[in-house]
Amino acid sequence: MGFPLEAKTKDLWVFIETLHGKARNVGLELLNPGRRLADIQGGNVTAVVIGYNCDEAVKDAIAYGADKVYVMDAPVYDHYTTEAYTAAFVQLVEKDCPTTVLLGASNTGRDLGPRLAGRLRTGLTADCTALDIDEASGNVAWTRPAFGGNLMATILCPNHRPQIGTCRPGVFKKIERNDTRTAEIVKDDFVFPAEQIRVKLLEVLHEAGEKVDLEGAEIIVSGGRGVGGPEGFAPVRALASALGGVTGSSRAAVDAGWIPHSHQVGQTGKTVGPKLYVACGISGAIQHLAGMGSSETIVCINKDADANIFSVADFGVVGNLFEVLPVLTDLVNKSKG
Repeated sequence: MGFPLEAKTKDLWVFIETLHGKARNVGLELLNPGRRLADIQGGNVTAVVIGYNCDEAVKDAIAYGADKVYVMDAPVYDHYTTEAYTAAFVQLVEKDCPTTVLLGASNTGRDLGPRLAGRLRTGLTADCTALDIDEASGNVAWTRPAFGGNLMATILCPNHRPQIGTCRPGVFKKIERNDTRTAEIVKDDFVFPAEQIRVKLLEVLHEAGEKVDLEGAEIIVSGGRGVGGPEGFAPVRALASALGGVTGSSRAAVDAGWIPHSHQVGQTGKTVGPKLYVACGISGAIQHLAGMGSSETIVCINKDADANIFSVADFGVVGNLFEVLPVLTDLVNKSKG
C-alpha cells in the first residue's frame, strides 16, 4: 500500500472500545459529533468494533447512530493489545480509507491513536475538546488545549488521510438511543496471530482505595483552593451526598494534597459533563473549564465576584462557601421530606 493514502469515501469512522464484549461510553459518545461532521461532509458514520463476543457492542453502536459497523470478533481481541488492535485497524483503513477517524482519549485511545497515525503516515490531534468542519478547506477543525491549557488551538490536517483525532471522555453527550435503527454490519475475518503479541496480560489488578466515577456522574460538587484545606471538603462532600452526587476537585486542591487525584476535574484530570456541576471555591482557570464546561447546568459559589468561574455559570452565588453550602445542604435534605 502506497502512502499517503487517499480517502475512498467521505465517511467518518468512530472506534468503539469494548470491555468484556460491551461498548464503553466514550465511543458511543463520539457517534454524536461523528454524526454531525459526517452529515456536513456528505458521508456516513461507521463504527469500528474490535473485541470478543461483542454482539451487544454492535447493537449499541447502531442504536446510538452508526450507519455501518465493521466488526472484528475473535479471542485474540478479548483484551486490548497495541499490536493486535493496530494491525486490525490498519488493514481496515487500507481496504476502505475514510476521511476521518475518531477515538476516545482514554488509556486505550491514547495508545492506539499515535500507533495508527504512525503506521498510516498521517496526522493525529490528541485530547480534543471540540470538533467542527473548516469551511474554507473542508478539513476537520480539531480544537484542543495548548501551552499548558492557557489557550485553545485549532488544528487542521490538510494533506494526509485519514485525519485522526482523540477526544476526551465526557466532552460529548450520547444521542438519544434508538433501538429501531438498522445498519450494515460487515464482519472482517482478519485475526492477528496471537503468538506475535509480545506483551501478555497476566493479571488484572483493581486499584485499591475509593472508586470515583466522575465521568458517569450526573451530579458533581467540586471544591477548589477556596476550601482552605482537607477539612474544607466536609461541606462539599455533605452537599454531594445530599444531592446523590460525587465529590470533585480542582487541580489546586489535589496538588495541595487535600484530596486524591481520582477526584480531579480538568485538563490533567477527568473531563465531565454532568447534568449539574457545583463549583465551590474554584477560581475558574482555563484548565478546569476545559474539563467541566460541557455540564448542562453550572452553579458557582465564590466570595470573589470577579472570579473567572462565573463566566460559565448558569447560576452564581457570591459568598463564603462555608456559610452557603450548609444552607443548601439543609434545603436539599428538607426537600426530601
